[in-house]
Amino acid sequence: MTKEMNALLTALYVLIDDHVVPRRRVGRGRQPLLSDSELITLAVAQVLLGCHCERRWIRHLHASSVWRGMFGYLPQQSGYHRRLKAAEPLLCRAIVVLAQHCPSWFDDMWMTDATPVPCGTSRETAKRSDLAGHAGYGYCASHSRFYWGLKLYLVCSGDGMPIMSCLAHPRLGSACQAF
Repeated sequence: MTKEMNALLTALYVLIDDHVVPRRRVGRGRQPLLSDSELITLAVAQVLLGCHCERRWIRHLHASSVWRGMFGYLPQQSGYHRRLKAAEPLLCRAIVVLAQHCPSWFDDMWMTDATPVPCGTSRETAKRSDLAGHAGYGYCASHSRFYWGLKLYLVCSGDGMPIMSCLAHPRLGSACQAF
């Protein structure tokens, strides 16, 4: 790990600890050995270093003395996965805070695009699907065909950072909500 990555992770930890994670941890039981701020920092580092497999990531953490020096405790793979699943609201909040600290968040020009998300091909599927109240029939001009499903709308800044997204009925238009 380079000095730049170390500085980036330190700054990221401070930002997450100050703006994302609440001061007092709520919940029963003893305090975890790895704080929520450290957990989210490890998850972001995993993405930044391009490690898509949690097993390989945890193996890499335990094999490197640099990571053990930065974090007092490194969990095993099952504990890491369980904690990440439980910290989903904090991860979503961290994404929003990081996006709001980017200069492109305040751009005057946003771009939008929509793509069809087909959910079924037969009439029977459309009738018995749990999406029956939400999905509907729409037309995809790029594929020159009708489909049954939803439409995914995405609003991005000029440099490609996602601002908003939503799934909607194909005939409704964009009723998007911000992240």
